[in-house]
Amino acid sequence: MGIGATAGVAAVGGIALSAQASDTSSSASGSLVFDPDAYSELTTTVTDTDGDEHSVTYHFWKAITYVADPVDATYQSLIVSAPVEIDGESVDPSNAPILLANSVGGYMPSSVADATGVGAGGGGGGMPGGTLPSDAPTSSAAPNANENTNANGGATSSNQLLALAAGYVVIEPGARGRTLKNSDGDYYGVAPAAIVDLKAAVRYIRSNQGRIPGNTDRIVSAGTSAGGALSALLGASGDSPLYDKLLKEIGAADASDAIFATGAWCPITDLEHADGAYEWNWGSNATSSGSQVDQTVSKALRSQFAEYQAGLRLKGLDGTRLTARNYDTYLVEQYLEPSATRYLTALSDSARATYLASNTFISWKNGKASFSWDDFLTHVGARKKTTPAFDAFDLSAGENNLFGKGTTETRHFTAYSLKHDTTGVTAKRLDGDIPEVLRLMNPMHFLVDEPNESRTKHWWIRLGTNDSDTSHTVSANIAAAAHTLGDDVNHLYYWDEGHGANTDPGDFIAWIAKVTGHQAKAKK
Repeated sequence: MGIGATAGVAAVGGIALSAQASDTSSSASGSLVFDPDAYSELTTTVTDTDGDEHSVTYHFWKAITYVADPVDATYQSLIVSAPVEIDGESVDPSNAPILLANSVGGYMPSSVADATGVGAGGGGGGMPGGTLPSDAPTSSAAPNANENTNANGGATSSNQLLALAAGYVVIEPGARGRTLKNSDGDYYGVAPAAIVDLKAAVRYIRSNQGRIPGNTDRIVSAGTSAGGALSALLGASGDSPLYDKLLKEIGAADASDAIFATGAWCPITDLEHADGAYEWNWGSNATSSGSQVDQTVSKALRSQFAEYQAGLRLKGLDGTRLTARNYDTYLVEQYLEPSATRYLTALSDSARATYLASNTFISWKNGKASFSWDDFLTHVGARKKTTPAFDAFDLSAGENNLFGKGTTETRHFTAYSLKHDTTGVTAKRLDGDIPEVLRLMNPMHFLVDEPNESRTKHWWIRLGTNDSDTSHTVSANIAAAAHTLGDDVNHLYYWDEGHGANTDPGDFIAWIAKVTGHQAKAKK
């Protein structure tokens, strides 16, 4: 599906994208006042989840820099799309929910500087570990809204179109990422740059209440993979003073950065505990080559996870105290069996019989699927990553780059991997800033360690059952922590889907209307 303009030359909102990251002292400062008249009028066709086409005319604001003192405005900018006519009926988006859809992947840079329409955010997408998938998003036109894409950003690209067709305002922010390096050799997009940028984008939106279209008190974030992690973090850490100094340095607006609701698909987060969680989940699975990872390392990391999980003292959605001993049973009963049941129920009788014949580990009785954890692991097959999965002994993981600093491209961020470093690092302790950076990058800090009263109270969390990019406990822990705090949590797993899946985008759009209380209003 293409996106076609029906109006003339687009007016450009915001300041020019001319800041050079290698010379931040000369970055131009400009007004952070949104210009409501600086739009072009475009029309696109959106195919919904039932296959029906809808003609949507919308006002589009090209890249607007959302901070007064950008490090690199190519990434620190956003685009705005607001529907004004749907299927020939005028609509008023002034009080509509705002979908804040980031396209961050692999903690890489994401830019909307060249975007020419809704759903065009992207650039630098890539999965953790530094591998760029062949189907990573670019700044080209988005796919049909009912397509299930496993590209990073696939979740948000379908959501953006459906949101626009539902009458919501769609805002897509860019953000700095870990690979950005200036002419002096400094890495200026490493942690916590991306979350600081997204917070600055929220502050820009909220500071322009009454000028920017949409209800600035009803911002709903969405992201996939690392973008899902940042979406969860954005929701958990709203208005935390821990970021104030960093936000002031880039000239963020003096406004709240709290959001109303969070959508997170397969979030790659809780990174300081992710190696242990990964081995707990996937430690017995062979790699794609058929070989086993070093089981001495795997067992040591599993032991670390058991200690961490016990310390969280989390209760699951069913009230179960979650430990390394019972988490497998909890995942099977709370998420995996219901996921398989939904999948099989939706099949025709013949298709279901065929699937069950090919997957004999599933018992199908009285319309319910059941199986063991061990059989589920066998069904998934090869693990995606080696060990350690995130803080690699040889500093080769994307997350090692995420925690780089200055001209140092990669660093260890766990004591265990530092101790077992294979690159010649001689330090006995982690660098002194690492604990604080980890805190700024982990939503669990704001949900468990020091629960944040200004967090979002509404959570939409999704994960594919075949996704071995991280442990299934990562999403489940976020859901459990939020639920324990009394938040509204909508969390489920997609059966037989991998990383980046989004098989129920229409439900997400309906959920936004439900939690925000939005009712579409015709323009008079």
